[in-house]
Amino acid sequence: MWTEFLALALGALRFVAAKHQSLKFVLTFLANIFKNRHIDHSPASGLLLLESNCENFANGSDDARCVQPQKREDGLIEKPSVSSQRVFRPNPWLRGGHIQTLAAFFLARRIDLPPAEKRLIEVEHGIPVLCHCHWQKQRSSALTLIIVHGLEGSSESQYMLGIARNGLVAGMNVVRMNQRNCGGMDHCAPTLYNSSRSQDVAAVARNIVERDGISGFVLIGFSMGGNLVLKLAGEWGSDGPPEFRAAAAVCPAINLAAGADALHEPANRIYEYYFLLQLFHRFRRKVRLFPHDFDASRLRGVKTLRDFDDRVTAPYCGFTGADDYYARAAAANVIDRITRPALVIHAVNDPFIRILPETRQALLSNPNITYVETEDGGHCAFVGERDGNSTYDGRWAEREVVEFARQFQHSLA
Repeated sequence: MWTEFLALALGALRFVAAKHQSLKFVLTFLANIFKNRHIDHSPASGLLLLESNCENFANGSDDARCVQPQKREDGLIEKPSVSSQRVFRPNPWLRGGHIQTLAAFFLARRIDLPPAEKRLIEVEHGIPVLCHCHWQKQRSSALTLIIVHGLEGSSESQYMLGIARNGLVAGMNVVRMNQRNCGGMDHCAPTLYNSSRSQDVAAVARNIVERDGISGFVLIGFSMGGNLVLKLAGEWGSDGPPEFRAAAAVCPAINLAAGADALHEPANRIYEYYFLLQLFHRFRRKVRLFPHDFDASRLRGVKTLRDFDDRVTAPYCGFTGADDYYARAAAANVIDRITRPALVIHAVNDPFIRILPETRQALLSNPNITYVETEDGGHCAFVGERDGNSTYDGRWAEREVVEFARQFQHSLA
């Protein structure tokens, strides 16, 4: 039933995407479906919600679209880590965590990139990952961005393409890395990807340094990928390769347990359903490809992401259970060990990424980390207004991480 509402709302979204006021209404209605879906599952309730949204919209009410950040009681004081250029101003028609998140997911974009070199890089014996590499003419002297996607994303995710476009325009090399299994690589090895595999990112970095003579690289990650790049930066500490210049993470899932539990909150169940649908599909495909290595019966009774990690991710990836996996794979454990410059961008109204007070304190206390916390932006969205520049389509975080990386171009000699 709610699937029908979703299909109806998405159909309407595509129909009115070019009209700002209608677009605002549809996104608000869709976000409220997600937020209120646990209260009443009847068709009548959906119609009442639609009627209520119509009334609020007609009266100019912002109540339905604004997701207010929670008041903080931890007593932390923000250090002055952002410039005026780093203030995020959301598109006025797309305010609120759910609306931002959904808009970034569903609004079509056209991102034209030059052909990429497809490279298989072995991250462990017999386990390759697919990377799409975009090179400047003098690749060895150009700064290289290595981008890592989030859960069930790929090198074709919109933010990956957006970063690639911005980086290429800025004169940088760009490597769009697929995590294990992702990007059509399920058939390559009986293995699963997870939030602990920071050494896969290290293997990709090592490959381009040794094979291409890269003189400097910056790691960039979104969501789960953000956890991986921050985890690697912390693990390297002061012993990282000399070519490693910096790391940037957007909405990083660095408190894994808190994020998994937040996904199961009633207002976020639609996101959890989406992830579980994709994870179930991938795992069943792995069972068909490697029937002696994986057991489909492990999916029985799995209703949450935590269930999936407890019954599938943990046992196949060397953990005793979900709690052990979340505790050992979280970048929060090594935030204090990051010694290279790092940028972390997080929206207070991200629907399901949670940064715990002690982790936030660690981010603020590390002088090497610039922590940017915005009131709005949703999850890996940050859909702002265009500024008239034809190369900027309003995706603020994508622009910010490339601008952050620019400062390290000058250190390459």
